[in-house]
Amino acid sequence: MTKSELILRIGELNPHLYQRDVERIVSTIFEEITTALARGDRVELRGFGAFSVKRREARVGRNPRTGASVSVARKSIPFFKTGKQLRDRLNGK
Repeated sequence: MTKSELILRIGELNPHLYQRDVERIVSTIFEEITTALARGDRVELRGFGAFSVKRREARVGRNPRTGASVSVARKSIPFFKTGKQLRDRLNGK
């Protein structure tokens, strides 16, 4: 499901809301999650899952074409861990 499909679905389920309001709500939620992760905070949505940031230290990698050593800088990676209710629903429990 894309962001625009999510907005359309929420609009269908809530006909009393204007489309522009639904777009603003969805965009605001995504922006807040992004901002919190950029600060290094953890975002937990009960029953759905938790977003966090994992740090990968600098390392020496290898170019698969040439086999030459390449320096890979330290970086932050977004990480999502599913909640128990979501896992149970996906597995038919």
